[in-house]
Amino acid sequence: MNILLAEDDERLGELVSHMLNRKAGYRVEWVMSGRDAYDYATASHYDILLLDWMMPDGDGIHTCRKLRKTGYQGAILMLTAKDSLKDRVDGLDAGADDYLVKPFELEELLARIRALTRRNYAPLIQEVMPIGSLTLDRNSFTVQREGESIQLTPREFQLLDLLAANQGQVLTRELMLDRIWGYDADVSAKIVDATVKLLRKKLETFGLEEMIQSVRGVGYKLEN
Repeated sequence: MNILLAEDDERLGELVSHMLNRKAGYRVEWVMSGRDAYDYATASHYDILLLDWMMPDGDGIHTCRKLRKTGYQGAILMLTAKDSLKDRVDGLDAGADDYLVKPFELEELLARIRALTRRNYAPLIQEVMPIGSLTLDRNSFTVQREGESIQLTPREFQLLDLLAANQGQVLTRELMLDRIWGYDADVSAKIVDATVKLLRKKLETFGLEEMIQSVRGVGYKLEN
């Protein structure tokens, strides 16, 4: 299960992400702002978003409402110290599916996560995706054009997959680095540029090297 945790308290964020991974085997990505929570949630698939109410760049209610307005259908669990009836109503009205008051026990958090996944809020992922004249298959991790395969490394495939899932949108190097290599990976954003260069070289064989466009000083986007 993939979980996105948005929590600005460094100690709590480390504890929750570590325990969810170690005790439940969940894959957890941790961000520390509402803006990053929005960017990550809209850039990839997560089974559940654990969203802190109060963050440096605004409250989680704003992020939750913004996600729902864009059609986000994933499960959202609000984490907050606010426990009044009005606060709970505000959270649910903003689009949250559940509400957990701090401090909380890990076992209760796990139970809430299990309950939300049983409700099947998460949207289905398209396993075979057309990208112009290409076909990307997430089951076999292959990319083909008119029956001919393009041999990609796992990182190259992940990078193309991420860009394809967000066609026309500019993705920053930092976001791509976090999504593919992990936020705690001991590599720099230059690895993104190097991987894009290798991927373009392979696409060049089919005259598709211009599919991945550079956005100066920001990152990359994919255009058919």
